[in-house]
Amino acid sequence: MLALGLGGCATIGSDLPSMGNAFSLNSSAFRDGGMMPVRFAGNIKSNPNCIGENLSPPLEWKNVPAGTKSFALIMVDPEGRGGLGVDHWNAYGIAATRTVFAEGETSQLNDKYVGGKGTAGVGHYLGPCTPPGTGFHHYTFTLIATDLEPNALPAGLTRAELLAKLNGHSKGSAGLVGLFGRAAN
Repeated sequence: MLALGLGGCATIGSDLPSMGNAFSLNSSAFRDGGMMPVRFAGNIKSNPNCIGENLSPPLEWKNVPAGTKSFALIMVDPEGRGGLGVDHWNAYGIAATRTVFAEGETSQLNDKYVGGKGTAGVGHYLGPCTPPGTGFHHYTFTLIATDLEPNALPAGLTRAELLAKLNGHSKGSAGLVGLFGRAAN
């Protein structure tokens, strides 16, 4: 338990106190720290660990930092590849006027963001392909508010390249974690 100094206690998950006006990222399909539905898992037919529809989850953000001109959104599985991590999605150049992506809206490249290059080499959302028996993986979505114009960065940046380009341009960030895993066969 985490003592809050307000005479109460909270546990990790949906019991956390509201942060009021803090920059936040949420999904109507799963709560922060909760299980992601199977439909959001990857669907690469050649990979038996990809058991879903590869629908991107609905995402919504609020309380955007002042001076934001665009957003970058990354999704990482830190437990993937035996702890080496998997970059599932790098999207950037998201206009500051946008505050939501509908379910499935980013499952393919489109003009609402610039696609980077994840571990699998694609620039659009790629859902979990968690091997059975490896426990729950933490699919971490990080939304970064930037002072860069939406067209400032070229397509195809890896996460490391993107973060290097965002150095000195971040106005703040918000995160969301979805869990996904399967029992051993």
